[in-house]
Amino acid sequence: MKKVLLIAFYYNQKNEVGSIRMRGLAKYLHEFGWEPTILTVKSSQKSNSNFKVIETDYIDLRVKWKEFLGFNPEKTVKENLNSMTYKNKKTMIERLLYIWEDIFSYPDAEKYWYKFAVEKGKELLKNENYDAIISSSSPVTSHLIANKLKKEFNIPWIADFRDLWTQNHYYPHSFLRKFKDRKLELGIISNADILTTVSKPLARNLKKLHNKEVYEIPNGYDIVNDLKISLSPKFNIVYTGTIYPEKMDPEPFLKALNELIYEGNIDQKECEVNFYGINDYWLKSLVEENSLESIVKFHGWIDINIVVNKQKEAQLLLLLNWNDPNEKGVYTGKVFEYLAAKRPIISIGPYNGVIGELLNETNAGINLSNINEIKKELMRTYSEYKVYKEVKYRGIPKKLNKYHHKEMTKKFVKVLELIT
Repeated sequence: MKKVLLIAFYYNQKNEVGSIRMRGLAKYLHEFGWEPTILTVKSSQKSNSNFKVIETDYIDLRVKWKEFLGFNPEKTVKENLNSMTYKNKKTMIERLLYIWEDIFSYPDAEKYWYKFAVEKGKELLKNENYDAIISSSSPVTSHLIANKLKKEFNIPWIADFRDLWTQNHYYPHSFLRKFKDRKLELGIISNADILTTVSKPLARNLKKLHNKEVYEIPNGYDIVNDLKISLSPKFNIVYTGTIYPEKMDPEPFLKALNELIYEGNIDQKECEVNFYGINDYWLKSLVEENSLESIVKFHGWIDINIVVNKQKEAQLLLLLNWNDPNEKGVYTGKVFEYLAAKRPIISIGPYNGVIGELLNETNAGINLSNINEIKKELMRTYSEYKVYKEVKYRGIPKKLNKYHHKEMTKKFVKVLELIT
């Protein structure tokens, strides 16, 4: 059996997209004649995998910087800033944070993982024969580690991009920093044998910059548990995870629902909207503005296994696309979570891109771009609920199977076979 080393910073973080991608890959590689080893950071999460996981020490640059600024290291930067009462001090700290992001976090905030990971990687490769390396970013430090190991041990290397590096449309740094980053990216990635990424648009961008073979391998889903969960007796619409106010807009959905209730087309006593993982004041304000306080519930963060059950019992799963045309080539991790739940998805946002294509192909849901479209779909599904006490799920199993982690693994194996 051939061996492959997977370098993934977030392997044990259950709700992180990169973790899910590499976990899914490692889970099924055995079935295709490959024995995986994960090189990652230490985590409080227990790993019950049937393959080797090598955890390394890690110095968290973000924690060090928060302590320097007098922040609570247990809270996010946003939470720390929001708790401040002095506007001038807040502005000064925001400027310091920008300097930190631009200078001290080069090439990324996980840079202090590099030394520990390289040491462990060298130790591993000296004692065992490995046939290939796959590194997955972000963070890009994963690729720096893989590059160092490839150069020393001459092992074929696949650089996997869940997000682009300097081509990322949310690239947050200055022109000078981008110039430096671009030079580093070109130098590092020139040593990779093959590149992979999650969609055709991102693959085209990578190929233009690096002039290398780039293979599209979308993220996938897996069944977390096979428990049969009863559907909610109400017309229950569920959203799980974070909402980014500058980039995702739940207001059209809330307005559409408010209008349908006001017009008498939906009985609010039969309807319920549940947000799991978010308690932000701005969303609660939107709910109040649309007179939906009696049916919208906020639950905060809950255990991942409970989240899975809540997704399965939903009549509808709500997905919010990012309000940016550059996101058209990006799959969110949430859409694959929802596919695993096997419940109808309503995706809302002006730019459907690859997510809209995925939902159309699998018949697992629909993308809606304005209030009238949302109202029409809510009326259709509510009418079905009234008749059958459930909104029928019409996903096409054969099409959905294309996005299972086993199929994702098959694609990675084909790429591995090209370089070994």
